[in-house]
Amino acid sequence: MRSMIVEGWNHPIVIVTIAIRRLEGASNVKTAILAAALVTAFATSASAQSVGEKSGVNSTLGIAPKTEDFIKEAAMSDMTEIEAAKIAQQKGDADEKKFAEMMIADHTKTSTELKSMVPANMKSDIPAALDDSSQKKLAKLRDAKPDGFAATYDPMQVSAHKDAVSLFERYAKGGDNNALKDWAGKTLPTLQHHLEMAQALDKNRK
Repeated sequence: MRSMIVEGWNHPIVIVTIAIRRLEGASNVKTAILAAALVTAFATSASAQSVGEKSGVNSTLGIAPKTEDFIKEAAMSDMTEIEAAKIAQQKGDADEKKFAEMMIADHTKTSTELKSMVPANMKSDIPAALDDSSQKKLAKLRDAKPDGFAATYDPMQVSAHKDAVSLFERYAKGGDNNALKDWAGKTLPTLQHHLEMAQALDKNRK
């Protein structure tokens, strides 16, 4: 496994090989080897390089997402944040409503910018609707009662913005589209500010 050479840092076999090297000497090496075998099974499929992104392995190892993954995840994040903020404006307290107003404004802006920058041959990577995971998150917010809304919304925002910061940070460092890479770097401070605000909301709730 150590001597295996595969072109491209985003290749799933490379990703898991790195993980195994980091786990050498630990009790869970067998688990990592099993993961390598499972990921290798996907290596011949068109979506093989997306496995690391979907599983969170890329984020853990600091590996940049493919451009199509970045486009899809960034767009999905914007759409989800805007819809979650609309619910927060109805059910949240004063601080959450203020935060939600900013989320709608900022994520509408980034959504518009992203769509204008996506190469013509990648327009199809922009999601037309929310995926199942995002729909389930919104369903939880809609089902939450006003007096318990913060307990659902605040930690959800912390988690979502940690993911967004990781996504943009990794693409800004290693993305393969220069225009999107530059945009990710310029957008990152805004997302980091959102994360700080979400953490403050969550902390003040407790």
